[in-house]
Amino acid sequence: MKEIITLIFVSLTVFGLRAQAPEQIYEAMPTLDGWSKSAKYEIFHRDNLFDRINGSAPLFLEFNFEEMTALELSSDLNDADYLTIQVYRHATAQDAFGMYASERSTDLPYYNLGVEAQGDNRNMYFVSGPLYVKIWVSGDFGKTDNLVEYATAFCDNLQQSTSYPEKFRFLPEENKMTHTEIYVPSNYMGHTFLKNVYASDYQQGEKRYQLFVIDAGTPDQAVEILKRYYEFTKQPVDITEGFMTMKDKYNGDVLLYWKEGYIVGSIGEIPENVDMGKIMVNIDYH
Repeated sequence: MKEIITLIFVSLTVFGLRAQAPEQIYEAMPTLDGWSKSAKYEIFHRDNLFDRINGSAPLFLEFNFEEMTALELSSDLNDADYLTIQVYRHATAQDAFGMYASERSTDLPYYNLGVEAQGDNRNMYFVSGPLYVKIWVSGDFGKTDNLVEYATAFCDNLQQSTSYPEKFRFLPEENKMTHTEIYVPSNYMGHTFLKNVYASDYQQGEKRYQLFVIDAGTPDQAVEILKRYYEFTKQPVDITEGFMTMKDKYNGDVLLYWKEGYIVGSIGEIPENVDMGKIMVNIDYH
């Protein structure tokens, strides 16, 4: 398997392919001895995604889904053995990652594949650039290593970024819990005005809390967000760059720090020896 996958990867790298369009995704799909690609692939858009994944479609649309390419790889010896692949293209890398993160499973191990990946010998899910990829096995594809190897080759062939979306760099590494990063395009903490949020969970001892960064875009847009938050809490409006605390009846006290087009915040049980103000001030905002 490894030798064939390597040959496919090299040929695509030579052409400098960065697959996004359905035909490019189809070409990026690795081939194997004794297995054949489906002659055709299916394409779904925002207006017909419900036809393929009815229950999950609304959530995909929230994460700015644009197009899904569905493909199959089947065994030449047994029709019951095949792979089903769905590649979801989103508007941005953060949208694709956010959708993947919203579907993380506590039951599946993680793999060093793409930006982040989970799976086992029957399923593999990974995100790479603006693409969220799902692979399912029907029948026999061997041990988990085989599926990981195939998914890795496919990810390499797609030639997309395998780094976390850039704004996650705002979140400090100390005490961060692994694989808890999320991106929320809207309705963060149940508030429609909290959009474009990057967040991660932290833990120190028994205390668990979350840090988040809102990319408001501009200082004026940051002010509008803060105004709406003050309106919700019914606190006197006091908006100046720096610190403020929102008395959120649903989420408790929310410490915020506003600087330029960004709003950094924290919720949860902050340990007494964690200087949240210092953390927020020392973030590199450029």
